[in-house]
Order: sequence, then C-alpha cells, then structure tokens
Amino acid sequence: MYKTLKTFLSAVAAALGLALALTVVQPAAAQAAAGQISLSPTTGPAGSAITVTGSGFKASTNGTVIIGSATFPLKTTATGTFSAPATIPAAATGKITVTAKTSSVQASAVFTVAVPTTTTAPAPAPTVSTARLQFGTATNGGPLASAELDEVAALAGEAPSSVLFYKDFLQPAPITEMNAVRSRGAVPLVTWEPWAWGGGVNQPAYSLDRIAAGDFDAHIAQWGQALAAWGYPVQLRFAHEMNGDWYPWAESVNGNQPGDYVQAWRHVHDVVEAQGASNVSWVWSPNVPYWGSTDLAGLYPGAGYVDVVALDGYNWGTSASWSGWISPQDLFAPGIAQLRALAPGTPILIAETASSEAGGDKAAWNTQLISYLAAQPDVMGFVWFHIQKEADWRINSSAASATAFKNALLARRTS
Repeated sequence: MYKTLKTFLSAVAAALGLALALTVVQPAAAQAAAGQISLSPTTGPAGSAITVTGSGFKASTNGTVIIGSATFPLKTTATGTFSAPATIPAAATGKITVTAKTSSVQASAVFTVAVPTTTTAPAPAPTVSTARLQFGTATNGGPLASAELDEVAALAGEAPSSVLFYKDFLQPAPITEMNAVRSRGAVPLVTWEPWAWGGGVNQPAYSLDRIAAGDFDAHIAQWGQALAAWGYPVQLRFAHEMNGDWYPWAESVNGNQPGDYVQAWRHVHDVVEAQGASNVSWVWSPNVPYWGSTDLAGLYPGAGYVDVVALDGYNWGTSASWSGWISPQDLFAPGIAQLRALAPGTPILIAETASSEAGGDKAAWNTQLISYLAAQPDVMGFVWFHIQKEADWRINSSAASATAFKNALLARRTS
C-alpha cells in the first residue's frame, strides 16, 4: 500500500509540474488609446472655416477629419496631437458631427450651424417730392420737433417741402427754426403775427395805423436784417386771415379802419425790403371767403407787394355747432376764383387746411382735396395742419384717413 501511495503521490507531483510548466503567463492586452478633439469655433453659419484640435491619437501618423461627406487631412505629432483646418459644408444645417480618425483612434465633436440673422436694410428716409403740387405741414411743436416732422413724412410717404410756424411781434426772427427747416430740405413758411400772443382781439397797442406810422420799425428792421443775413429762401406770411374778425389786424376790430390793412402791409414790406432781404417771398393769406367776411379786393396790397397769394380753409364737418360737411372744391373754388381775379398769374398756395372726421368721410375728403388741387395749374401747393386742436386735424386721426392721404400724394407724384 505504501508503495502504491508513494507511486500515486509521485504521479500527482509529476502532473502538477507538467501543468505549471505548460502554463504561460500572457501579458494584459493594451487598452486602445482614448483620443479627443475640440472645435474652434463651435458654432457659426454654414460654410464656416474651423480648426479641429486633437490629442491622445497615435503618434506621427496620418488621418482624416470627416464632416458629412467632406474630408480633410490631418497628421499627428510625436506626442499624438494635431491641429487641422476644415470647413463646414455650405448646405449644413442644425447640429453636424465632426470626426477625426486615424487607423486606430477616432473622436468626434459637434458643430452647431447658426441660422443667419436676416438683416432688412432700413427704408430710405422720405424725401421732398419734385411734384408740381407741393406738400407742406404745420405740427404742434414746430420746426424743432423733429419727431413730429418725421412722423408726418412717414405718414405722407414724402418729406414736407415747407414747414409752417408762427411768431408774434415780440419775438426775434426765428433763425434757429429756419435752419432746422432748411436742414430737412424744406422752405420755412413763417407766419408773422402783429400782436402779443394771448392778448385777445382788442390790442390797441398793435392797431394797424400804429404799424403803418412806424411805431414798430425798429423791430421790423431787425427782422429784415436777420432774414437778409440768413440769405436763404423764406416765405413770410404777414398778418394772415385778415378778412375775418378774430385777429387784431382785421379792419373790423381793434379800432382799425378800411384801408389800414393795406397801408400796414406795404409799410412792413418796405422796411424789410430796405434791409436787403431779397430772399423773402411775401405770402398774402386771407381765410376762404364766407358770408360776412371782409371783401378781399380792399385788403389786397398790390402786385408789387405780394409774391404768393394764399387761402386758409378747413372742413370742420359737424365738429362745431355752426359748421357742416363741405367738399374741397366747394371750400376753395370761390376763393381761388377771387385770387385769380385780384392777382392774375400769381402762384396760389393753400396755406392752411385739414379736415375733421365728424360728419363725413375724411379719407374720401383727403383724396378729393389732393386730386382737386393737383388739377389747378396755378396752385403751387398746400400745407396740412397736422395738429389736434379744435378738432382732430391730424393726417392720422384714423387709419383710413392716413392711408388715403398717403395714396393720394403718391397718385399725384406718379400722374
């Protein structure tokens, strides 16, 4: 039995030795290199040029950057890094994968294709029209209220060719305002009122005979000198709406007498002209004649004293207890006929006009006004009173009014 056991143990030992001898320790398999890449930039429009930077790749080997169907070469350094230029395809959208690949390593990153911002070029600023019938305006803030004048230009689709504003007999010549008007490519239309604002109709200090007698010559001469020194064209509308009874220069009020208005006008004209103000265009501007108004024939200063004859007229509609809706032709035709008879061949200006919304169709009225005036060969232009005052006279008192006004001006520009 011992012999047998000894033999058995020897056999076991021999077997174990053989197994150990046959056992070969295999080295652990090398892990694949972990490459990584980055992009610069990481976002941009399609067609962007980018730089792909990588590390952790096989050293000193060639590879490829793949973007969609496009490929770009890369070559790693002795340390397994690289930097390679590439281009995002022009048709790429959204997020697109960029892959860098060598024979044994690859890595990817995402580029985001930005949607290009559509930039709409700003519409050109409206300019003054060259149409024969010119368009002017008056706004609440006057020539220095740029935003108001910009609004009018946008509403009209063209910049006003003249800007109407007002000064009384206490103020100096408005050179700053006139410069502002001229900077817009327009002509200043200055309404020069011989009174003190806020003093009412009865102001004996400003009676017509005192003006004609020279009591205000120093002030008038200062205006003439300032206008002459300024040197650019200016329209001077002195003592307007004289055929009514709501201003102290009307012959029916303030102690004035028939004939006083013409004498006062001629005197003011001569004093200004004596200062060398040949750049002044004199605008004689009555109200549209109405029942009870002073006859225009006795108020007209004469051809040698007037360069432009004008009318002021509004469609009050039913906004006042005494008024009713009136068409542009019915409003202006009688007065235009009188101006033609008084001053044949003299240019005619509608120096103030607008319409109320009350009692009729203002949009249609706007269209009719511009069409009617454009058909009058001697009417040089009109001035729209873009102010909310006794009524809402503004162009955009309603959307329909604004649209009709703009379209009517366009039609007269293209006719």
